[in-house]
Amino acid sequence: MKAAAFEYQRAATLDEAITLLSDPPPERQASVDLVTKLCSGSQSLGPMMNLRLAQVDRLVDLRRIPELQAVQLSSTSLRIGAALTHAQIEDGLLPDVTHGLLARVASRIAYRAIRNRGTLGGSLAHADPKADWVSTMCLLDAGIILQGPTGERTIRAADFFLGPFTTALASDELLIAVEVPRFSAQARWAYRKFCRKPGEFAQAIGAVWIDPSRGITRALLGARDSMPHIIEGDDLARLLRTPDPKAFNLAMAPVLDTAGIEEAYERDVAAAMLRRAIADLDAPLSAKP
Repeated sequence: MKAAAFEYQRAATLDEAITLLSDPPPERQASVDLVTKLCSGSQSLGPMMNLRLAQVDRLVDLRRIPELQAVQLSSTSLRIGAALTHAQIEDGLLPDVTHGLLARVASRIAYRAIRNRGTLGGSLAHADPKADWVSTMCLLDAGIILQGPTGERTIRAADFFLGPFTTALASDELLIAVEVPRFSAQARWAYRKFCRKPGEFAQAIGAVWIDPSRGITRALLGARDSMPHIIEGDDLARLLRTPDPKAFNLAMAPVLDTAGIEEAYERDVAAAMLRRAIADLDAPLSAKP
């Protein structure tokens, strides 16, 4: 199948994109049913439109907007334009403030053809709970930067994702950038995911980020039917000091209960991914899976 007929417009600036998103064309002023969608890589929306799972009246292409390709480094964070592709991040075309984490995550997303077009902002706005960037930004407590007619605002990743395929984006806003923290020299990370075959969405994600100089110790269970589950405090401290697989699974039981993971197979896979991620913490980047 192919997409139903729609109007295509390419925005040259952020202001133009926001205007197109907010205002219907003159011939549709009286319509309350106009559906306008934004696209950049269109690796999620495009297939949905072709299958007619999604139908739009107007598609606004953001790919050529310079601001969405910008990268800004500060003393505490890196601001990454939403239209940067997975491949650009994989190839190291931005400062490595996360000791290789972002590049490693990007390199394991789908296939290179998809990474060449799919974008960071598009993945986050789509909010598929099994997507790698959703889990990564929740782990890093990243800032999601939105812009609408009234200006720019920043919202934490945990507050941006309201549920599967549901975000805090207002109908007249677009996601313009992501702000990730700069890791200290002592920071360590590990990221494990289980896929039935390469290129598929993960069945489970286990990730850990420890940055002693900033007082950060966080872990995450991702690729669930609901949004990622963050593990901190005593629960995580207990898991970090329990290397034995059998004891680890016992220690994971209350965490999995809290996360709402009930099916036995899903519990086993989630526990295995987090246990392996913890075991990977001290491995050099070249040895991380």
